[in-house]
This record gives sequence, C-alpha cells and structure tokens, in this order.
Amino acid sequence: MLRLSEIKLPLDHPEEAIQAAILQRLGIDQDELLHYSIARRGYDARKLSKLALVYTLDIEVKNEPALLARNDPHVTRSPDRTYHFVAQAPAKHTPRPVVIGTGPCGLFAGLILAQMGFKPIILERGKKVRERTQDTFALWRKSQLNPESNVQFGEGGAGTFSDGKLHSQIKDPKHYGYKVLTEFVKAGAPEEILYVSKPHIGTFRLVGVVEKMRATIEALGGEIRFQSRVDNLEIDQGQVQAVVLASGERIATSHVVLAVGHSARDTFQMLHDCGVYIEAKPFSIGFRIEHPQSLIDRCRFGNHAGNPLLGAADYKLVHHCKNGRSVYSFCMCPGGTVVAATSETGRVVTNGMSQYSRNERNANSGIVVGITPEDYPNNPLAGITFQRHWESRAFELGGGTYAAPGQLVGDFLASQPSTQLGSVIPSYTPGVHLCDLSSALPDYAIAAIREALLAFDKQIKGFAMHDAVLTGVETRTSSPIRIKRNADDYQSLNTKGLYPAGEGAGYAGGILSAAVDGIKVAEAVALNMLQTTTNHCAKD
Repeated sequence: MLRLSEIKLPLDHPEEAIQAAILQRLGIDQDELLHYSIARRGYDARKLSKLALVYTLDIEVKNEPALLARNDPHVTRSPDRTYHFVAQAPAKHTPRPVVIGTGPCGLFAGLILAQMGFKPIILERGKKVRERTQDTFALWRKSQLNPESNVQFGEGGAGTFSDGKLHSQIKDPKHYGYKVLTEFVKAGAPEEILYVSKPHIGTFRLVGVVEKMRATIEALGGEIRFQSRVDNLEIDQGQVQAVVLASGERIATSHVVLAVGHSARDTFQMLHDCGVYIEAKPFSIGFRIEHPQSLIDRCRFGNHAGNPLLGAADYKLVHHCKNGRSVYSFCMCPGGTVVAATSETGRVVTNGMSQYSRNERNANSGIVVGITPEDYPNNPLAGITFQRHWESRAFELGGGTYAAPGQLVGDFLASQPSTQLGSVIPSYTPGVHLCDLSSALPDYAIAAIREALLAFDKQIKGFAMHDAVLTGVETRTSSPIRIKRNADDYQSLNTKGLYPAGEGAGYAGGILSAAVDGIKVAEAVALNMLQTTTNHCAKD
C-alpha cells in the first residue's frame, strides 16, 4: 500500500473528486486504482480566498514499484500502524500489577496489561464516571465540592471534562497514538478521529467511551476498584512491596504504575515522604479568556465561517514578553465553556471544555505564563504551595462561594476594576464575580499577560476586544513536579517496581500523550514481569 500526500480540494467538493484527484496526480487509469482510504484530512487556511481541504490517502494500485520509482516525495510506502504486543502473561504470575489512576494514562496502561493477560488491579480514588459527573455538576450548579470526586478525580481523569482533544506533538515512531485512537473507536468514539487533523471527542461522548473501556478491561480479567485512594507505599531496600489504601487494606505487588494525574497533591506528598525521588518542574499559570466564537470563526475562516467541514475555529498563540516571560494560549476550546476545576476546599481553579458539537456561543482558552522552579523556594513540592496560594486568592476575589473572579479585557488593560458585563456573557458556573484581577497573579504574570493580549490582537483582530472576559485562575496546566524514571525500563530512579507515568509524573500533557505513555509503561511492566517469572523458574 502507498501513501499519497498533499491532495488539495475545495471545501464543497463531491466525494468522487477524491478518486479523480488521485488518478490525475498519479497519471494512472481508473482500473489501476484498486482501493483508497483517508489517512488524514486537514485544511489549509493560509489564504482565506483559497481555503482548501488537504488529504493524505492510503492507496492500493496495480503497479506500486513503478510509482515509487518516480521518487515523488508525496508518494511513499504506507506505514504499518498495526500494534504488536510485546509479551504474553505466563500461566502463573503473582502478584498482579497495580495501576493507580484511571485517567487516559492509567486506563491504557490497564487495558494493554489486560490485553496481554496480566489481569491488573486498577485503583481509582474517585467514583465511576457517571457518579463522578453528578458530583461535578453539584459544584457547578450548587457550589458543593466533593474533594474526592470532581473534575480532577474519578474515572476518566481530568481529560473527561475537557475539549477531548486527541492530537499531540509527541514523537511516535511506533504509532502508539493510532492504537489509542482505534481503541477509542472500538469503545464508541466517532470513526473520523482516525483521520481528521485535529480529532476530538467532547465530554459527554467521553463518558460512554470510558465506560466501555472499563468493561473491556474487566472482561479480560482486570479489576477496577473505585473510591480506593492509595495512602502509602511499602518499600523495602528500594523495591516496592505493596500499596496501602486509605481503608487500611494492603495489596501486595512488585509492579506499580503511578498514573495519578497532575492534581494528586496528597499523593505527591506521600511519595516524597516515602523517599521516592521527585524534582520540581516548570508549569504555567494564568486566566481563561472568552470571546464570541463567531469572532474567531471569521478571523480564521473568513467567508467560509460556519462550514460544517471546518467546524468551530481554534487558535494557537504565543508571545515572548519584554520581561523575559512567555505567554501562550493553552487548551483552546472552540464553542465550549469555562468550568470550575478545583479539587480542594476554599480554592478556585478554571479549565475549559467542549462537547463534541462545539456549538456553544463562546470560544475560550487559557492565557498562561510560564513559571519555573526559580520562581519559588527550592523544594520539590514548593510549586504546589505556589499554585495553592493563587487558587486561594482567586477564591477570596470571587467572594468565597466558588464563583470565579472575572474582569473585562478592556478594564484589565486599563488597570481598572470591572463593574458590569458587556456583550460577552461568561460561561463559568457557579458564576463570575467581577473585580480587579491585578492581584490574582504575581505582578510579572499580570504585566506579561497585558502585553501578550495586545500582541495577540494583531494576529486575531478583536482578541483584545473590550468586552472579552478573563476568568481566574488557571493553575493546573501541568504537573508542578516530575517523578523521574529511567529511560530504558521506565522505573523510578530510586524505587524499583514503581513506574511513574502520564501527566502527574511529568511525562505527558493531554489525553493522547498520556495514553501513549500508559502504553509504553505497560509494555515495560509486562517485559519486567516476564523476565522476573523466567528468572524464578530458572532458579526452581
């Protein structure tokens, strides 16, 4: 099979135009083309007057060697994206591997281990995804927070309440990302995520996908336990021996996948107390910004705005400021909402999410400033203290009710408090309390964001519109720590049998990269367990 790239067609092209374009591009007759499928579909919007769909296609033709002999850079061998398991569990293997967390990383680590026959025990501190959804809505609608079941904690992880983006910039030579997407499709995700350039699922569809993946793991012999927080690790001579739950139950195991997510602050403290090597890492803080989605659509697509093939427009922005800081857009949610994402009492955290349709009135994204360990005391967990300080400050500025502090962009730039909303109605619930956000973040962050908003307005006309709304604070962009691991076997630097993985450990950023990391770590666990079993058999 061959891969043919850079086939450009107008937005309104008929289906048969793809085949015609293949024949014309390759200079072959119709009977020579045996089959084609879409590997990727994106769009080129650099010239709005000539906006076009861009296809990459997998094709079967009668004489492949002849086409390859032309040395056309757009005609190559199609990559083999078939996933191959690295191991199969022996008939007897004890103890079973334990996976902590059911976010994308933990879910795929558990799935791959189950598919290889290792029957993992998967522990989740929160609830099943539908029960968790009810608890999350209780915060959004009634200001009632459950610290163990919310946007951050529960089946599906933080990515469940997001835009459901499934694209990443990670290097993926083994096509693990395609394995992730195919498993999502098997679980009910739309098939288009296999080929559109910026695939996403959306929150409510993710709920059903997660449930079906849970059922698959259980059918393969895996066990998933909810409301099972891990409060301690038993470590002897640098080797994991067991995990201990909040209930006091001890589960013996020599292989633990740590996929807890970026907000498991009490778990990070526990690991630090146990002597597991942890170091501080950079992260970002800032605000959510909301504009009319129609404004973004017009700026990005011009007269093509509203075309169903294009959907709601997104953006990706970055600005390097005079004070040395970098400001960038984070987790942009077209046609979405700003959501309450705290997991701790007395703190306010914002995030963004979209449904699959992306048809809400506002576009939102984080506008965040880079933070480094040099910005706070030299302690591996000091970044958590830093985050908590600004989350508590947001709670105060919002009136102490889980309402978020907000300000119109025009007032923010003029350094004056907002007293009434304009044309943009904020989507955050439990509500937005208008105020002056100048004390909601460090002075250097406020200065950087003010400068960046004006710079972004030059790229997207209207980005700094007076009535656009800023909502604070965005602090959970990524984990403030890294639980370092060996490059070869993925085990903790100083704790054998502990496999730090995903966003919480500092090795991923987003659903797809976290899921891919889960696959890699599951393979490492399987190979180690197989080697351990072989060694024991040899001794016997």
